[in-house]
Amino acid sequence: MAREMTLFKTILAPVDFSPCSNEAFRVACRLARMEGSQVLVLHVIDTNALAAFHRLGLLAVPSDAAAQRRRLRHHARLNVRKLLESDEAKGVACTRLIVEGAPFTEIAKIARTQPVDVIVMGTYGGRSGSVEKLFFGSTAEKVVRTAGCPVLTVPLSAPVESRPSKRSS
Repeated sequence: MAREMTLFKTILAPVDFSPCSNEAFRVACRLARMEGSQVLVLHVIDTNALAAFHRLGLLAVPSDAAAQRRRLRHHARLNVRKLLESDEAKGVACTRLIVEGAPFTEIAKIARTQPVDVIVMGTYGGRSGSVEKLFFGSTAEKVVRTAGCPVLTVPLSAPVESRPSKRSS
């Protein structure tokens, strides 16, 4: 396939290191391999969640916020490195980007400011059971509405043994 025929030159793969996100990363890498594309791996450190945890006293005291952010950034770098060293990423041109903010806002901002042709991201497809997601929508839904480019949402697959058989009895 000629390079100029590539449909998606740059694939944005937002990751939060959940099983669903990891599945979407695998799909992004497969698509990149098929298309000869590059993958921009994005992790957003959710500062809104951090602030809520501080208010609830679930994380370090606010005076330790800078140290907490450094630790989160360090863990994010380690986790992204694991993804980039995985078998799925072998042979795929990947670039990592770690930012802070509200996940859907930062994903949409990167999609609009970088030469992103498609976003491949995980979604739980309404199965999370979260009341907040019921009323306000998931990150994936918000990205679909605001990104300005195509978004491929990847659900977390059911285990192979629990999938219904395609054979008729």
